[in-house]
Amino acid sequence: MSAQQAKPVLGKGGKGTTRPGAPMRRPGLVLLFAVLVATNLATLGALYFAPEISALLEDDSSELFTAYERRIVELRLEVDRLYSRQYAQAGDLNLQLHELTQQQDLLAEQHAYIRTLADQARSLGIDAASVPSGTDPFVTGSIAPVGTGPDAIGALTQSVYTMQDESRLALMALSDAATESTEEIVGALSAIGLRPAAGDTAMGGPFLPAADDLDASSIASEANAVAAALHRFEMARNAIVAAPIRQPVPGAPQTTSNFGNRTDPFLGRLAFHAGMDFRAATGTTVLAAAAGTVIAAGANGGYGNAVDIDHGNGLVTRYAHMSAIAVAVGNRVEPGAVIGYSGSTGRSTGPHLHFEVRRNDVAVNPADYLRVGRTLAAYL
Repeated sequence: MSAQQAKPVLGKGGKGTTRPGAPMRRPGLVLLFAVLVATNLATLGALYFAPEISALLEDDSSELFTAYERRIVELRLEVDRLYSRQYAQAGDLNLQLHELTQQQDLLAEQHAYIRTLADQARSLGIDAASVPSGTDPFVTGSIAPVGTGPDAIGALTQSVYTMQDESRLALMALSDAATESTEEIVGALSAIGLRPAAGDTAMGGPFLPAADDLDASSIASEANAVAAALHRFEMARNAIVAAPIRQPVPGAPQTTSNFGNRTDPFLGRLAFHAGMDFRAATGTTVLAAAAGTVIAAGANGGYGNAVDIDHGNGLVTRYAHMSAIAVAVGNRVEPGAVIGYSGSTGRSTGPHLHFEVRRNDVAVNPADYLRVGRTLAAYL
């Protein structure tokens, strides 16, 4: 060992001591010193970098705030868009409701017109069995929906469709009934040479299927067409009034002599009989076969007491052998009016009525006219 190395010296109690000038080797103090240095450095660094950290934190907060504001704006735009869409839909629904209500009001007016046409048809004697009857024959309903939502629009739309269908069904029934009745009358009267002026029916064109998308305005056109059909029927029925097709004696009297050649009851040889003879006890009422004006009333040779009625269109009826006359020349008589009473005046073998139909002063067969009367009995 070198002489320069320090050697411990034993003191009292056997404890060693260090010589002056020897280095201190204390690990705890070193560690403490290191910690203090590191803390100071960290503090200095924090103080040095504090503005940058603050700026970084501020940047993060700014971005979050900006994103938040952007989201708020997007939400507001979405709310506005939804509100605008709802408003537009509400506007569309209100517009649809308004239009449907107007159309329903128009249909209600047309229903009233159709009811008038139906009443007119019945007053004219048209048997429109398929046309509803009663105080309110059509479901006009003015069905007012609750609210203005889609369900209300659907209910009102269905109401309009129902009213349109009912209108067309009613008009179809009226048109068919009026047309069929007019054709029946015109056809029957044509068989005896009478052609009533039943309106201008000249028309034509190729047949095309009916359109399914007709609107309320077309119903008005159909209703006007029905009105025209009823007018034609009325004209045809008026022709019946002046057509001598009614039985001149009540009930179903026995025919004792027909029109045409026969054996003369007085001379016993072939002779022409210008009318029909109906058995009728004296005093039986004699009825006008049609409306007209009395042009002769009084004694008329072999006809005895006779009445002639002018019905227009060259038609005149004659009623002979009456016991009494109930009208005078110039009187206007209606169909079925009492014009006298049967008897056996003039060239007659017994109480009866001699009935003639003359066309342009030429005798024609009354049986043809009376046959038409039986065909058209429903309209008499």
